[in-house]
Amino acid sequence: MAKVLAINVSDKKGVIKHPVKEARFLENQGIEGDAHCGQDPIRQVSLLANESVDKMRSMGLELSEGAFAENITTEGIVLKTLPIGTRLQIGETLHEVSKIGKECHHGCAIKQQTGSCVMPTEGIFTVVIQGGIVRPGDEIQLI
Repeated sequence: MAKVLAINVSDKKGVIKHPVKEARFLENQGIEGDAHCGQDPIRQVSLLANESVDKMRSMGLELSEGAFAENITTEGIVLKTLPIGTRLQIGETLHEVSKIGKECHHGCAIKQQTGSCVMPTEGIFTVVIQGGIVRPGDEIQLI
């Protein structure tokens, strides 16, 4: 079963995000209170699989959820293989995959702190089609 391992937010862009117990996702906006909310119509919510973070951990790095500035850390789903347009039911919310990967900007704080970044090749972005609450442990279903 695919599930939400952690929900992560920050009040500034380009920094490691911290886990929260739950988050309100706003339709066509992102996560209420997150620095990226309402800023980009295509990259509203970022997702990264814990299995991708484990690749970095295997190199001796101690990384927690949110280390790559992902909003949702997942488990049990290979995100990078999902085509754009795929719909995901996550907790009360409905998302649509809008972008696979991203370019790290020069001087990226995450890359400086971790030495490398899996987000450009293994992270995905979604737009929020239907808002609601998401909590760690919520199931992720392909629609």
